[in-house]
Amino acid sequence: MKKYTLGFVLEQTLGHRTHTQNLRHNVPADPTVEAKWALVEEAVTGIAARIPIYKSNWTVRAGLRARRQIAALQRSSRLDALFFHTQVPAVLATNWVKKIPSVISLDATPLQYDALGAQYQHEQGPKWLEQLKWRLNCRAYAQATHIVTWSSWAKQGLIADYCIPAEKITVIPPGVNPSDWQNPHAAHTLAEPLKLLFVGGDLERKGGHLLLEAFRTFRQNLASATEPQLQQMAANVELHIVTQHALSPEKGVTVYNNMRPNSAELKALYHACNVFCLPTLGDCLPMVLSEAGAAGLPLISTDVGGVTEILRNGETGCLTAAGNVADLVDAMRLLAENPVLRLDMGQNAEALVRQQFDAQKNTARLLEILKQSADGIFTSQPQFHQNVAYSA
Repeated sequence: MKKYTLGFVLEQTLGHRTHTQNLRHNVPADPTVEAKWALVEEAVTGIAARIPIYKSNWTVRAGLRARRQIAALQRSSRLDALFFHTQVPAVLATNWVKKIPSVISLDATPLQYDALGAQYQHEQGPKWLEQLKWRLNCRAYAQATHIVTWSSWAKQGLIADYCIPAEKITVIPPGVNPSDWQNPHAAHTLAEPLKLLFVGGDLERKGGHLLLEAFRTFRQNLASATEPQLQQMAANVELHIVTQHALSPEKGVTVYNNMRPNSAELKALYHACNVFCLPTLGDCLPMVLSEAGAAGLPLISTDVGGVTEILRNGETGCLTAAGNVADLVDAMRLLAENPVLRLDMGQNAEALVRQQFDAQKNTARLLEILKQSADGIFTSQPQFHQNVAYSA
């Protein structure tokens, strides 16, 4: 049985930390793989925090840190292939991409991220700098043996904006381990009172303030209804918010500031609720939607990034317009008044996660691509299309 030593170079920002946890949990299940981990942290402290450019440019820090860590891994054991997630640490580590068969993974292209920039407090630089960044990313993608994207949305961005051949890209969503998130209580979404759940570290970008506004309106509408059952629902409906931000106490709202990703406490909270709401204003493919789907919850979210690849409107949940409070209120009321619909959508979401967002199965697919890269089945295409111009 052939053995492979694989290096995993993983960006440690936002939801990529959770992705790292899932990979570190699932990769060891393959007895043919010896994994070496290089975790590229974003924070900058001490003397480094005073170095111009390095202190302010994440691409520069990520690339230099990745180069050092890969060199250390290669000294300790010969690497058969490298896996970069995201492309950020790969851009300035192409010396290693050339030497070792490498797969680059991403949740969004840089240009797609730029389009969402306002929501991430991300500003574009002058045109010459953006063009340089584009060319460096083109070079990294061209030199990689293969590319993995979290969504078809990201794949199309690579094809349209970076001229990467479709056959060089495989869509593999990050996903979750469904059995870890499955709710042990059958038909829990039928339960009363209605309990809405929001999970998002960045309250503003993930639409948390909009959700609070919609929740207040929703409760007021229920309270003013003529039907006694709706008035009773208004008194009992709950909103549970998992975030890093502190919020003022409010009736019907419970805030959790210290929940850890993948923790037993977080899973128990998913299981205690019966609708998941993430009215995000800017996202690529939020992993929390996979968690909620695996827990059997119907989803409410927005048509941004690759969200529609897990939230199928009318099937696994309700799609709303980003920033539209009225849409949120309508979706809440629809699911509040139709418990059987909640149950159906939750079951559909769980089935979809098991089919397409199972992290164990998807990790196995990813490892197969890395092994094929190591064996020379995938080969890099280093030529760069010089006639293609930056057009963003």
